[in-house]
Amino acid sequence: MNQNTTTDKKELVKLRSANDLRLTMDGYFARLKEAAETRSRKVAWCTSVGPAELLYSMGFEVYFPENHGAMLGAGKNADKYIPTAVAHGYSPDICSYLTSDIGAFLQNETPLQKMGFTSVPRPDILVYNTNQCREVEDWFCFYGRHFHVPVVGIHTPLCIGELNPEIIKGVSDQYHRIIPEIEKVSGRKFDMDAFRETVGLSHDGCVLWKQVLQKAKHLPSPINFFDAAIHMGPIVVMRGTTHAVEYYKILLAELEGRIATNVSAVPVERFRIYWEGMPLWYRLSSMAKLFAKLDTCIVASTYCNSWVFDDLDPADPFESSALAYSKLFIVRSDSVKENVLEKLMKEFTVQGIIYHESKTCARNSNNRFGLQNRLFKTTGIPFLEINGDLNDPRCYSEEQSIIAIETFIEQLAGQTK
Repeated sequence: MNQNTTTDKKELVKLRSANDLRLTMDGYFARLKEAAETRSRKVAWCTSVGPAELLYSMGFEVYFPENHGAMLGAGKNADKYIPTAVAHGYSPDICSYLTSDIGAFLQNETPLQKMGFTSVPRPDILVYNTNQCREVEDWFCFYGRHFHVPVVGIHTPLCIGELNPEIIKGVSDQYHRIIPEIEKVSGRKFDMDAFRETVGLSHDGCVLWKQVLQKAKHLPSPINFFDAAIHMGPIVVMRGTTHAVEYYKILLAELEGRIATNVSAVPVERFRIYWEGMPLWYRLSSMAKLFAKLDTCIVASTYCNSWVFDDLDPADPFESSALAYSKLFIVRSDSVKENVLEKLMKEFTVQGIIYHESKTCARNSNNRFGLQNRLFKTTGIPFLEINGDLNDPRCYSEEQSIIAIETFIEQLAGQTK
């Protein structure tokens, strides 16, 4: 491996683009706050892999509860709020984004209050896509009942093998069906040119985001999973806007500069790992430091690749949206997933895989039905499984996980001697 040996200190070097990221995200929340307070623009809530382009094209400011859930997890407050949702009848086994978000709402608390919000922005409509998670429908229906506003959604098939024309048409038709309800709320007619524009911007942003992630193919990698989990913010909440496009141009340029000067994401890169599953939001920083200490870079992940929709095409916005959002890894069959992962192992020169089995996120835990063993048979790449959760720290044993990770890296070291 090519190593960065300019320092003996195993400290992560912060991306300079983090300042631009903060300004970009501050701008997003400022626009959302202004719309919520003045009612100058309607507010739509959208799932993270929902039809954001359609909503932006119809003049909405768009709020993403899953992003809010991640903020609660990263703020290490989710376990404070989950019991409140459970007391109101929500199972502790369902998505902890959902339970922490609803619990925080019932307690009238949100990290957005630090930005001047009194509460989460009141929705005029809630729009979901079940491609990422079936539970988003129930999540949005809670708020629909509370605020007495419409809830509409797209139901994407699961376990998709071949992406045949029937599937694409079925999802595309659902886009068309929800437009009349969105028109009623927005007070404006659907504009095909505006939709084409937002789909085009979304495509451009997604292509740039893909290029950012692919820079990790370089040895040593200029970016790791923990960087990407933070810097993915604009592609999640500003997909279909110029703001995301402009930000990723900045980040991409910095990564290209790092490659030119041989600056790596971890001070010494000896091992390259793939992360399969959700982040541990409440341990993101400590995990980043742990892997840096172990001379290990997590160079790629299923999670961050979930927002690469480069099939979007403004020339055919409905069909291409249906294709892009049905091609998503999480809704594909296991055979497709295995092929995708096998290809990524080669492209990113991966030496080991860590599967995070997230207790409350079965859809994003791909080690429950033998995929990890089948992939090992075809690639020979060793793997480690750790138990935890995306938001609920009570499901995670830090001491056991650290020991397991350190042992795994020692085993990789023994294999490379």
